[in-house]
Amino acid sequence: MLVGPAKVLLMDEISTGLDSSTTFQICKFMRQMVHIMEVTMVVSLLQPAPEAFDLFDDIILLSEGQVVYQGPRENILEFFEFMGFKCPERKGVADFLQEVTSKKDQEQYWFKKNQPYRYISVPEFAQAFGSFHIGQQLAADLSIPYDRARAHPAALVTEKYGISNWELFKACFSREWLLMKRNSFVYIFKTTQITIMSIIAFTVFLRTEMPVGSVLNGGKFYGALFFSLINVMFNGMAELAMTVFRLPVFYKQRDFLFYPAWAFSLPIWVLRIPLSFVESAIWIILTYYPIGFAPSASRFFRQFLAFFGIHQMALSLFRFIAAVGRTQVVASTLGTFTLLMVFVLGGFIVSKNDIEPWMIWGYYISPMMYGQNAIVMNEFLDKRWSEPSTNGATVGQVLLKSRGFFTDEYWFWICIGALFGFSLLFNLLFIAALTFLNPLGDSKAVIVDEENDRKKKKSSAGQHGAEGINLPVRSSSEIVDASDNSQRRGMVLPFQPLSLAFNHVNYYVDMPAEMKTQGVEENRLQLLRDVSGAFIPGVLTALVGVSGAGKTTLMDVLAGRKTGGYTEGTISISGYPKNQTTFARVCGYCEQNDIHSPYVTIYESLLYSAWLRLSSDVKTQKRKMFVEEVMELVELKPLRDALVGLPGIDGLSTEQRKRLTIAVELVANPSIIFMDEPTSGLDARAAAIVMRTVRNTVDTGRTVVCTIHQPSIDIFEAFDELLLMKRGGQIIYSGPLGRHSHKLLEYFEAVPGVPKIKDGYNPATWMLEVTAPSVEGQLDVDFAEIYANSSLYQRNQELINALSTPASGSNDLYFPTQYSQPFPVQCKACFWKQYWSYWRNPQYNAIRFFMTIVIGALFGLIFWNQGDKMAKQRAKQQDLMNLLGAMYAAVLFLGATNASAVQSIVAIERTVFYRERAAGMYSPLPYAFAQVAVETIYVAIQTFVYSLLLYSMIGFEWKAGKFLWFYYYIFMCFVYFTMYGMMIVALTPGHQIAAICMSFFLSFWNLFSGFLLPRTQIPIWWRWYYWASPVAWTLYGLVTSQVGDKDTVLEIPGSGSMPLKTFLKEELGFDYDFLPVVAVVHLGWVLLFFFVFAYGIKFLNFQRR
Repeated sequence: MLVGPAKVLLMDEISTGLDSSTTFQICKFMRQMVHIMEVTMVVSLLQPAPEAFDLFDDIILLSEGQVVYQGPRENILEFFEFMGFKCPERKGVADFLQEVTSKKDQEQYWFKKNQPYRYISVPEFAQAFGSFHIGQQLAADLSIPYDRARAHPAALVTEKYGISNWELFKACFSREWLLMKRNSFVYIFKTTQITIMSIIAFTVFLRTEMPVGSVLNGGKFYGALFFSLINVMFNGMAELAMTVFRLPVFYKQRDFLFYPAWAFSLPIWVLRIPLSFVESAIWIILTYYPIGFAPSASRFFRQFLAFFGIHQMALSLFRFIAAVGRTQVVASTLGTFTLLMVFVLGGFIVSKNDIEPWMIWGYYISPMMYGQNAIVMNEFLDKRWSEPSTNGATVGQVLLKSRGFFTDEYWFWICIGALFGFSLLFNLLFIAALTFLNPLGDSKAVIVDEENDRKKKKSSAGQHGAEGINLPVRSSSEIVDASDNSQRRGMVLPFQPLSLAFNHVNYYVDMPAEMKTQGVEENRLQLLRDVSGAFIPGVLTALVGVSGAGKTTLMDVLAGRKTGGYTEGTISISGYPKNQTTFARVCGYCEQNDIHSPYVTIYESLLYSAWLRLSSDVKTQKRKMFVEEVMELVELKPLRDALVGLPGIDGLSTEQRKRLTIAVELVANPSIIFMDEPTSGLDARAAAIVMRTVRNTVDTGRTVVCTIHQPSIDIFEAFDELLLMKRGGQIIYSGPLGRHSHKLLEYFEAVPGVPKIKDGYNPATWMLEVTAPSVEGQLDVDFAEIYANSSLYQRNQELINALSTPASGSNDLYFPTQYSQPFPVQCKACFWKQYWSYWRNPQYNAIRFFMTIVIGALFGLIFWNQGDKMAKQRAKQQDLMNLLGAMYAAVLFLGATNASAVQSIVAIERTVFYRERAAGMYSPLPYAFAQVAVETIYVAIQTFVYSLLLYSMIGFEWKAGKFLWFYYYIFMCFVYFTMYGMMIVALTPGHQIAAICMSFFLSFWNLFSGFLLPRTQIPIWWRWYYWASPVAWTLYGLVTSQVGDKDTVLEIPGSGSMPLKTFLKEELGFDYDFLPVVAVVHLGWVLLFFFVFAYGIKFLNFQRR
């Protein structure tokens, strides 16, 4: 934003995730920019350090939606003193301002001791500001109308965008080209995918197996052409996910008037044209002559033109759907539904002649129909299909008429024109959607009614001690006594206080390839270098350092959370060597990212954690009492029934999420707790609440270690000890802070050349500034070396050695089982959570059932009474093919929707699973069982609704046995599709790769399903894969169970008639007596996918730490 021409800049929370030193540098630059370039800047900051706060000229203080103060920074404390409140000496002004308007924190700042304190509300502050001299001056300035004579018309901006339309297009075009080059993997993968599928296509439909000239031979050519159409169409589906992924950035830039929607859309359209050209050319070149299509060159190029038009139309369609859907779930659902309608009404799955009159409009608006007509006309109107057949028509015309396709040559060009017309239409609609639609959903956090909460908690308010976070720093004697006082707060469950000592710890990772290309010769990169220290019960230790110093790395190594790399050194727990399996049972780890299941409540999250992590001998009632106590401790009781929600979208705010993360670990009753940046991303008040929670936790006698990024004076001095690291993973200070950080200050000020700290300056910021690499270079010192040679280091080594030796009479940690709960209880708990997660996820389940009803009803209308035709004495071959098409479409589309939709759910839950597994909550098998079990329940209901709709509308025979067979095959089919989607996620590192892999294998299932090419016509070298396609077994079961026992006679065009049973057996390979085997094989597919899913969950970990 700074590099643009903007003269007014509004910046929201720009310091999140930055250390205080970096924040200061950024604010200093912005101050210079404002003063030199006369820019207007309004900035909101979380936890600004005093030195960053002092860089601002004016302050606007907002509270409860009202302006409490607006004016010069120098006068703001004067205003609050005028109101009776004074900022303490060692309190950051910004922190004071956030707390002084809060009911919970206000009283401690009252300084008019001769007058009784009275709570002053925000409206009273706002009203009083009007009578303060700054407020009066502001009102006077605002009352004077703006002098229009001072304005010059030339000063007004009359153009909406900064550059001309042509320049806008060029800029967006060059960016799109750059993005395509940098994202080349996706395009190479898609091209490779279409190449592989074209090779498979011509080996399945090889010209030596494809005789021509008769009506019977035409069926295989239809299959080959339809399969080609499906692949070229589906190849464009990746455009949907890629477009949705880019929309958040587009919306931001559109709203800032970087460019209009057309400038974003046109380069995408233009640059996809060569892509369509290449991919269509690959398909045509590799398949056209090997399959044996019409040999003339003109037919070759006409088919290429048709596929090019289809590919362009598909890309445009998916882009448009992404712009309308705007989120992955909605866009995928819309995309599947649109594809379904386009395919089923395309003229191949069900003939145009058999579409009911009330649905025929769908046939004419389906882009697929025009693509299908173009490619089949191009083939069957060739002279090699010109042998005369019945009623004076050629073989080619009979083939086209049998499925309701056009037979006049000019229709080919009409269809080509329609395809390019659809492409133009979808691109225009894409531009319109981007122009007029806004992002879906808003970030909504749970708001607590503090007044009611205060009334409820009045009786227990004293238990939490001082309001705010003016926490007393304890003396060393108090710290030593803390470990003997673990139950002084009367916790329901006792725990064993434990110390953690680590000595000469080094950590390495394999040298990144980028660094090797720059000439680095070492094979390993060292991230931690000779790190030693100790953490003891009842002591709150801060791990501090600039970004990249190795704070989180050290914590991960000590907690055993690293998934790779090489660790050296010793780590001991109360004198005994650390064993990760037992250590996980006594250790809590609060991750920075606050990973939780979104669709359970706070109380359920805590109950679930306690259920699986507390010992099995803890009774249910006692467990619930302990959960209540922890909720009280972390101040979550008012929020107990609030849903957790997705970060940044809905549910809990960042600060509430942090407290939940702490509580989830506390209910495990751990002895040692690691917290990774518990105050990151919070404002000063929210950070104060979290730190109060942390202090309450320490005061129970636990060992607590926190990494911290940008601490205010209050937060920093709430810690008892500090472990300071510098870049390169080396310790430069490890010891007590002391009152007002005096011990830390004495240590560094004793180093020659280090400047003294200024009055009121934040010790945390000063410490990072004076130990920066630039200062080390100026002073020619190495702070790590100074620490290694200090008496403080020697004292720490003595403490480490003492804590590395077991106390007399003590025993090593021992648990008879790996997990707290037995296997059946783990299954029960995991199922309980998954059940509630699914029940409260309407976006997933409501859409699933809505799609089921809509698709079921539409298919029922499209295939109305197709089953009834097969119950008559005589039926046409096309009636059977329509029925086969109905079953094919019925299972493939909704099954694929299930497989696709479940992937995002499994991917979200998998990140939670990684955290829970690392915490030793359960074995992976109960988790896999629970997710599969809850899915199966919903699929059973979904199948029942779908089966009732389809069975009745298609007009199958109402017999209990036949309906139960129908229900069984549809149910097992949807279950294995769902299992398959879950399995792919478990075997791949990300959702996007899972989607690509799934579509690749679904193409195989589709090709060998027995619909495009019956088993009897599949070449012998590919026939084995027919049995490896689950969809083939489902089609076998559905069709055979419904019509396999009928005595109907089939009329076959060009070759008389044949009994239905004979046709099914000889032409399609379906045998009624084989049904029991088909039923058992379905069960086998479900079990196979379940076990592979469980295996992937258990043995594959794609989390990189």
